[in-house]
Amino acid sequence: MTVSYRQPGVVLTDHRFTVPLDHERPTGESIELFAREVVASDKAHQNLPWMVYLQGGPGFGANRFVGRQAWLDRALKDFRVLLLDQRGTGASTPANRQTLPLRGGPREQADHLALFRADSIVRDCEAIRPGLTGGAPWTVLGQSFGGFCTVHYLSSAPEGLSAAVVTGGLPSLDAHADDVYRAAYPRIERKVAAHYARYPQDVERARRIAEYLLQHEPVLNGGYRLTVEAFQSLGILLGGSDGSHRLHYLLEDAFVRTPQGHALSDAFQEEVQGLLSYAGHPLYALVHEAIYAQGGRPTAWSAERVRAEFPQFDAAKTLADDGPLLFTGESVHPWTFETDPALRPLRDTAEELAARTDWAPLYDPARLAANEVPVAAAVYHDDMYVDAGHSLRTARAVRGLRTWVTDEFEHDGVRAGGPRVLDRLLALTRDEV
Repeated sequence: MTVSYRQPGVVLTDHRFTVPLDHERPTGESIELFAREVVASDKAHQNLPWMVYLQGGPGFGANRFVGRQAWLDRALKDFRVLLLDQRGTGASTPANRQTLPLRGGPREQADHLALFRADSIVRDCEAIRPGLTGGAPWTVLGQSFGGFCTVHYLSSAPEGLSAAVVTGGLPSLDAHADDVYRAAYPRIERKVAAHYARYPQDVERARRIAEYLLQHEPVLNGGYRLTVEAFQSLGILLGGSDGSHRLHYLLEDAFVRTPQGHALSDAFQEEVQGLLSYAGHPLYALVHEAIYAQGGRPTAWSAERVRAEFPQFDAAKTLADDGPLLFTGESVHPWTFETDPALRPLRDTAEELAARTDWAPLYDPARLAANEVPVAAAVYHDDMYVDAGHSLRTARAVRGLRTWVTDEFEHDGVRAGGPRVLDRLLALTRDEV
């Protein structure tokens, strides 16, 4: 049963679909997908082409917009939009510490989670597309990890696409996770240096907090263990358009005076827990490195291993000297499954995934080289999350792909830039610019 309702300027319809858990076994177990259809109020009864939105992540449900926010306003001028909660996310059948034990032990849970990568997400899209569009191809908008899914779409089912738009999400076609993180840590260091150049007072603030954490390692109200490494991972904010400012405001009010001396304030701890907890998106931590896995090699906690090659990120060594503390970025580590109570029961499952070697290839270079789908991609010049060099190499490998390389936006440009980013990319797919 579908339910329709209204918000300012739009008509929304909620959809639930049943798809195979494993598309190689179509008569086996099934899962449910949730998706929200959005159409402009004055076009609700028109026969419009469809755009499906693939959210970044992995592990996040689609945006919960109110009305015509951000890029959606531009999309609704031309399309009926489907905001898809990818499998395991949002209101789709969940995969988390509460549900995964139904699968059995860590090995069985890892086998289950191996079905939550881009290949399965694209097959989900193809399973639901004919019933929505009447069989017509649709346009896909892929943000970040959604762009990874889009490139897999072009590799595996281009007949389902009338056009493809990617924002901050052109993956390397052949890089191992180690290559991804070797390219990432220097970019992260540049972002941290830029933050301290903007807010030089934060150098001492960050050092003071880190010194406190090394001595006390507090347990936050929700059970999160705030280690210095976890604190450093707040650098993930620096990849967003307003992230440097958010980090600054967080650091400036960290301490409060108590009868026992200075301590981290309740307000600081509450905000930090909200930023660091994976309770709302555990798939991000579980399959994050797996989105890069192919070619028979394990990821083997790549971000952790590669970090050791960059000793400047070692907080204890930094604090022994007088240098600035370096924050880190978009990475998952073994200690993530110790500090976060939402992930602790899944530590052994994460180990199984890190050791796995039977990952199928995600991209087909020959098919991409023969691509006929109009494709446009925004490549952000110093994107902290996705290496621009990797993205541009992939762009050259996809026939007909047009890029817009810009340093006007960070990784979240399609959100922060409102309709402008999507408008330009759609124009590129139509040869209008």
